[in-house]
Amino acid sequence: MLHISRPSRRLRAGLLAAASAALVAAALPAPTPLGIGDPLYPSLGNPGYDVLSYDIGLTYGGSNNEPLSAVTVIDARATEALERVNLDFTHGTVSSVEVNGARAAHETTGEDLVVTPAAAVPAGGRLRITVHHTSDPRGAQVGGWVRTGDGLVMANQADAAHRVFPCNDHPSDKAYFTFRVTAPKGLTVVANGLEEARSRHGGNVTSTFRTVHPMATELAQVSIGHSAVLRRTGPHGLPVRDVVPAADRTKMERWLKKTPGQLAWMESKVGPYPFENYGVLIADMNTGFELETQTLSLFERSMFARAEYPEWYVESIMVHELSHHWFGDSVSPRAWSDLWLNEGHATWYEALYAQEQAKQPMERRMHDAYTDSDGWRAAGGPPAEPRRAAPGQQIGIFRPVVYDGSALVLYALRQEIGTGAFEQLERAWVRDYRDKSATTADFAALASRISGRDLSGFFRAWLYAEKTPPMPGHPDWRSDPVKVSRAG
Repeated sequence: MLHISRPSRRLRAGLLAAASAALVAAALPAPTPLGIGDPLYPSLGNPGYDVLSYDIGLTYGGSNNEPLSAVTVIDARATEALERVNLDFTHGTVSSVEVNGARAAHETTGEDLVVTPAAAVPAGGRLRITVHHTSDPRGAQVGGWVRTGDGLVMANQADAAHRVFPCNDHPSDKAYFTFRVTAPKGLTVVANGLEEARSRHGGNVTSTFRTVHPMATELAQVSIGHSAVLRRTGPHGLPVRDVVPAADRTKMERWLKKTPGQLAWMESKVGPYPFENYGVLIADMNTGFELETQTLSLFERSMFARAEYPEWYVESIMVHELSHHWFGDSVSPRAWSDLWLNEGHATWYEALYAQEQAKQPMERRMHDAYTDSDGWRAAGGPPAEPRRAAPGQQIGIFRPVVYDGSALVLYALRQEIGTGAFEQLERAWVRDYRDKSATTADFAALASRISGRDLSGFFRAWLYAEKTPPMPGHPDWRSDPVKVSRAG
């Protein structure tokens, strides 16, 4: 006898929703990649919604050469009526998408995942987007997942978070994050924020981490490997959690024990540390950079192992990444052309720490930077108007002009308005814009208000001109673009 099965009511509803979404998708124009118009990364970010939170579930099978299975849940608010929702996502395979509990059609175009809900979402409406996908660490690109000697870490700056999980991949849209990471027992999992739960099931352990403050996608961090977690206490009882290769826990202690003092030093300059915890994550990798992932700064193991690096230099780089937690993490750039505010400030406090702790003169460093400044501007654009990176060059905008060239702007500002007003500005900036994204115009306006002077001309010249303006207090300083050109 032939048996004819009838789909359940729930299954019928799902099939109807999927069919409805497919019909809606068919009636709309072909999907196209979107962006929010950032001049440096025009395809990043997406219009029409504001992400409130991400809940990212990752399952790691034990090999960093295989895709992870993943589920990303995005809670957002529509800022305009949406028939489609574009997410930034690439380097993974999507198996299904739901919007507000109903199956939704989806299609990839460029580096966008384009989702078509069964029904349009009105302006002001809530969106819960659930994406079942893989997250693939394989490939030659730098950014997103980075394979280490014993696992994985993330390095998402500036445009690579969407190589790991679907998102609105732009620092102007900060959100709260939850990570639920399942890995074989014996491996250590850490992520941004505080660990909330850990559960064992069979041969696997699931660890849950949650951020207390909103975070830009470029600052997300998950580390999986054979690591030791070392705990200590920072100023005012701040939890400090360091993560190092298990075999290196003893040899790294000489560096890690410096962190509480560095935290106290930064607090003495700009005010209270802005997050729930802090720590240093040391990984067996070769990226050529260190990274200020929120609450857990990422460092190459070689930074602490190379004999040619003086102790003061390594410490100053630790302070560079730490200072980003005020400048870049807590106060994030509204657009990537505001990057000078991140890197200029981090370089400033790196140099100031080296001066105060190791007698490395700030003025000498700034004089050298002034000498090279015109060449840096010619090669990469002025500090607040950097040139776009070459295609495929993830970190191409991170040129000398946004490091020492931008710290030089801060030095000129201190020369112009005086040390007292400058220090007041620094504290007010990280206080007034904590947990927000801010612009160069915001910084200039605050500086003018605190100094009691219109500084628009000063900032226009120092941030946007092709040539470096005269240095206040040092009329004898000269910039030599020919020298920089010869140097490379």
